[in-house]
Amino acid sequence: MVVKIPLRTHLITEKDDIVQVAERYAGRLAEPGDLIVVAESVVAITQGRLYRPEEVKAGYLARFLCRYTKRHGSLTSPATMQLAMREVGTWRVLLAAGAGALGRVLRKPGFFYRVAGLPVALIDDVAGTMPPFHSYIVLGPRHADQVAQAIADRLGVDAVIVDANDLGKVDVVGASCGVPRRLIPALLADNPCGNYEQQTPLTLVKDYRTQLKRSEAKRER
Repeated sequence: MVVKIPLRTHLITEKDDIVQVAERYAGRLAEPGDLIVVAESVVAITQGRLYRPEEVKAGYLARFLCRYTKRHGSLTSPATMQLAMREVGTWRVLLAAGAGALGRVLRKPGFFYRVAGLPVALIDDVAGTMPPFHSYIVLGPRHADQVAQAIADRLGVDAVIVDANDLGKVDVVGASCGVPRRLIPALLADNPCGNYEQQTPLTLVKDYRTQLKRSEAKRER
C-alpha cells in the first residue's frame, strides 16, 4: 500500500520561499526513499507569476483568438490569451489555434495544447486557484526542474512538481535528478495534493520507489 501524507500549510504567497516551505512542513517526516510532491500552482505563486486581468493589456489578436476557445478552458479571456502569447510566442499560439481548428474538424480534441505546449496548458484563469488568488491569472512555474532539485537537496529525498486534477490527469512539470518521470502520473492519479480549501499543496509519498517496483512487477505478470 502506498502511504501518501498530504501536508496542510499556511496560505502560501509570493513572499514565501518554496524550498523553505517544503522543509518547514516535510522536513521532520521525510526520509531517504521518500518523494515530496509539490503542486505547481504554489511554486508559481511564490515566484510572483500571477496577474490581475486588468493589469494585462490584451491586443486585438488575443481578443480575437479567445472567442474560439472552449468555454470551460483557461484561455477564454483576452488577458489569459495575451499571457499565453507572452509565454510561448505569438506564432506558436497561432499555429496551435490552427491545429485546434483542424482537431475540431476531425473531432479529435487536444491539438491546441499539443502545439502550444505545457507552459500554456499550465495557465490558470481567474477562479482557477484558491482565494485570495481566485481573482488572478496564475502562470506555470519557471525553472521547475531546478526548483525540484533545490527541494530535494534540502530535504534529502526525491522531489516532483506536478499539475494534477481530480480526473486522474497528472503532468510532471519538474523533477529532481533520478526521478522516474514516466511512472509518476500513475502514482499520483488520485491527486493527493489539494490547493483549494484543503490547503495541502505538499504531499509526502513514503518509500515510493519500493511501491513503484511492486507496481511494475504486477504489470509484468
